[in-house]
Amino acid sequence: MRVDNRAALLRGARTCLDQRGYARTRARDVASAAGVSTAAIGYHFGTTEALLLAALTEGLEEWSATLDGRLRSVPARTSLPDHLAAAWGQVVESFEGNRGVLAASFELIAQADEDSELRQALRRTLADARENLATQMLGIDPTAEPQRARNVGAMCYAILSGLIVQWLVDPDGLPTAEGLASGLLDLLALDGAPRHTPPSPPTSSKPPP
Repeated sequence: MRVDNRAALLRGARTCLDQRGYARTRARDVASAAGVSTAAIGYHFGTTEALLLAALTEGLEEWSATLDGRLRSVPARTSLPDHLAAAWGQVVESFEGNRGVLAASFELIAQADEDSELRQALRRTLADARENLATQMLGIDPTAEPQRARNVGAMCYAILSGLIVQWLVDPDGLPTAEGLASGLLDLLALDGAPRHTPPSPPTSSKPPP
């Protein structure tokens, strides 16, 4: 086995994830894309699933690093609406060029119920993502404020994952960064506007039976 076979397999797996997705990628697809035999997968990774997980993890780490760099570029001393617009605008822009990895990550989640090791790995990844988002978006130190970091990180992750789904399905339907910020402020009434009271259900004009 050549020393660079492992790197070739990871590159091949990344290509397959982009072109075929997680569920439709087979060992022979990766081996063909990597230019190696299928035996190399077992030698370096044990199983095709382990290889795909390693490739997906690598891709998500690269995207996360890109996102971190983008969020660090957001000016700290701005109004809340401007900060939200700048931050979430950078989030959406980070999706470009990462469609395969982002789509495959949702496919992987669907497999977690049948794989306890995968579920544990995803739990660790999710915990890290919550802490990172709390720090990236609002500068919260998870060591000093662990509960606040979990709360804020969970909400940020919920918004992030929802935006990814919408971008994957209907990218042209996403609002602008300013629209996203306005929606968040309206939802939370952070702009001082009174909360909307849902209308009462209509009453029937028919007499009861």
